Order: sequence, then structure tokens, then C-alpha cells
Amino acid sequence: MKQLAINGGKKVRTIPFPAYVTVGEKEKQAIARVIDSGVLSRFLGAWHEDFYGGPEVKAFENEWAKYFGVKHAVAVNSATSGIYAAVGAAGINPGDEVIVSPYSMSASAVAPLIYGGIPVFADIETDYFCLSPASIEARITPLTRAIIVVDIFGQPYDADIINAIAKRHKLILIEDCAQAPGAKYKRRFAGTLADIGIFSLNYHKHIHTGEGGMVVTNDDRLAERVRLIRNHAEAVLSDKPSDTLVNMVGFNYRMTEIEAAIGRVQLKKLNRLLKSRLENIAYLKKKLFSLPCLEPAKVRPQTQPVYYVLTLKYRKRTSGVPRDRFVEAVAAELAPITLRETEGVKIGKGYTRPLYLLPLFQKRIAFGKNGYPWMKPIYSGHVSYNQGICPVAERMYEDELITLGIFQSPLIRKDLNDVIAAFQKVWEYRSELL
Repeated sequence: MKQLAINGGKKVRTIPFPAYVTVGEKEKQAIARVIDSGVLSRFLGAWHEDFYGGPEVKAFENEWAKYFGVKHAVAVNSATSGIYAAVGAAGINPGDEVIVSPYSMSASAVAPLIYGGIPVFADIETDYFCLSPASIEARITPLTRAIIVVDIFGQPYDADIINAIAKRHKLILIEDCAQAPGAKYKRRFAGTLADIGIFSLNYHKHIHTGEGGMVVTNDDRLAERVRLIRNHAEAVLSDKPSDTLVNMVGFNYRMTEIEAAIGRVQLKKLNRLLKSRLENIAYLKKKLFSLPCLEPAKVRPQTQPVYYVLTLKYRKRTSGVPRDRFVEAVAAELAPITLRETEGVKIGKGYTRPLYLLPLFQKRIAFGKNGYPWMKPIYSGHVSYNQGICPVAERMYEDELITLGIFQSPLIRKDLNDVIAAFQKVWEYRSELL
């Protein structure tokens, strides 16, 4: 008789896991306050006291800046918008090279293209999965103008070494902190480690406003350029002169008053939500890593990660079963998370395919049909997007890494024990998969 659910056996769990819902009565009260005010947005795309938004947006920005200990926080309608605005604020020109990660959500790698910049992919670290300092250094050319680092899976990048590289080569450093709000590196918050940082407030992040983002910096000039790009910069420059017109074609990246009001409440919950998350992660790690086929992904010294997902390294030689087959078997034992049923069971095979393998990069056509911005004379350099340029990222994607996203509150020990039991069951009856 078959034991594994993937082969027709009984599942470990059939009931969906409880939803990770961070909004409640206080958010409802905040929304009602905004609706009662009659002001759902107060941005004006003209030089005016409302160019910088309404009272909720301004209050949210001030509270975010205070919490994270930065001089400036600029609210935007998504982290993607925030990264695009940061690249624009950095002054990236057509043909400039920007070093990016292949192992991330696509926005951080696509961002340079918005301004005609050329994404250059560096490899990731074997242990921590952030950009490798050695690989960054090897990719720098006379055309390099910036680096976009990603605090992947909730762990900060190697700030001391990469910041030194950026300073030595006079490069702008942009930090994608979408997955790491509240993480720390040597007591400094992730997102504040580089010249400019971006947080996500998308619905599946640690805290959220549905959609939204926040850009932070201690640089007055960068902050003001982000604010201009956020709100139709070209329309105000005759009344508010800028020191440069470079990248001053603006967008509508504005956050609404309702989103900001929700964000103000959510920010107050961050510490509590992180505490619960870290307790659950510690319990899972203690139990799961007793299985011989799983190896704990390392935590960077002097770092407090906040775990967007729990990463597990898979030892195929120990189990004798291909990783993908093992993951499929574990997923078959479990149920989805409530409100995210369409996404399936939250256990992943290697996270994301290295981004340079996307058709966009393989075909080298971003805008129009003539190869812009890789075409000469726009771009005078040479960049490779061939398979094999980032062997660590490819190896993690193909057969080494497992990502687990079933641990957020309000999950309790009973829920976590079902996750652990699914892994243990597949390990015990793995011979069925051979």
C-alpha cells in the first residue's frame, strides 16, 4: 500500500492553513478617518504645497523615517515604482551599466532599462544568496554607474564589503529591501545600508497596504529627485528649478491617503509580527534540520534576518531523490494557505529562474524592435546573458534550494507540526519516489 499522498496515500493535512492577515479594526478606523475627511489623495502635479501629497502620506513618511532612523522617506505606489525612481534619481543614462542580481523579483533587474541602462548580472553567494562581492567586483567596467543589491529572503547584503566596493569605484548603491523590513546588519536596519533603499508594502510582504512602497535615504538630493520623479517632475521644473534635467520626465508613483493611513497602523505592528515570525522559524529550523537531506541556509554573522521565506538546502546525494520530486511529494501532503489558495502549497523549487534567461534579455529587446538600449551607439560595451554566467544562481534554481513559506502568524505549533510531519513522511517513504 502506498503511503505518500503523491502516490494516492492519505495526506498529512487537508485543511487550509490560516491566512496571514495583518489588517484589522484599527486599519478600518484609519480608513474611515480618511473617508470622513473627504480627501482620498492630495497630490497635485504642479508646483504647490500639495505637490508632496496629503496629511496621511506626509505623516506616514515621517513615521517611517523615524522608525528606521533615516533623514528622508518617500512613499510610492509600489516598490517597483520606488526602484525605478531610485535608478532615475541616481542619474543613470542610456548605455550606463548597472550591476544587478539574477536571483530576485524581475523589477530590480529591469529597473535600469527604464532609463536606457544596461543590466549586468553578478552571481550570488553560495551561503546567503545575496549578490557576491567578488562577482560584483569582476563585473565592474568603465561603464558601470550603479549597483542594485537585494536583501533576498529577508537577509541583508554584505554591506561592509559591497559598500566599500561602491565607494572605491564611485558607484551609487541602491538597496532593494522589499523582503527584509526590520532586518538588521550590525544593528543598522536593512534598507538604510546603501545610498538609497526601497521597501515593499505589497499584500504578501511582512506588513502591507495592499500595494505600496517606501524609498529611504539620508541624501537630500536623492530624496528630492525621487519626490520629483514620483509626481510628474517635468510639470514643475519651471517653478522649482532642479540642479539637472537628467531623468526628470516624471511618472505617477503616488500613494493614496487610504494606503498611507493603513501603512501608519501596519508600521506599529511590525515588531510584534516579526517576533512571532522569528519564533515560528526557530521552531521549524530545529525540527526540519534533523532530517539528513536538509541543510540549514546560513545566517550572515552579526545579522538579524526576518525571513520572507525559510530557505533549505537540499542534499540530493543523501536522499537519492531529485529535489523537484521531493518538493512535489511534500506539497502533496499539505494544503494551501487561506486567501492564497490559487498559489498552491507554499513550498518552492529553487525560487526563481535566473533572470538573464528571460526572453527580454535573451532577445535583447526592451523597447521598440531595434534592440534598444543594447544597440550601438547607445551602448558601447559588451554584456553576456549566456547560460552559465552565474553558476551559483543556476545551481540553486536547478537542484539545491527549497523555499518554504508556511510559518507566518497566526500559525501555531500544531500547524507547524503538520509541515514538519510532511517533510518527515516524505523522507521516511522516499523509496516510493525512486
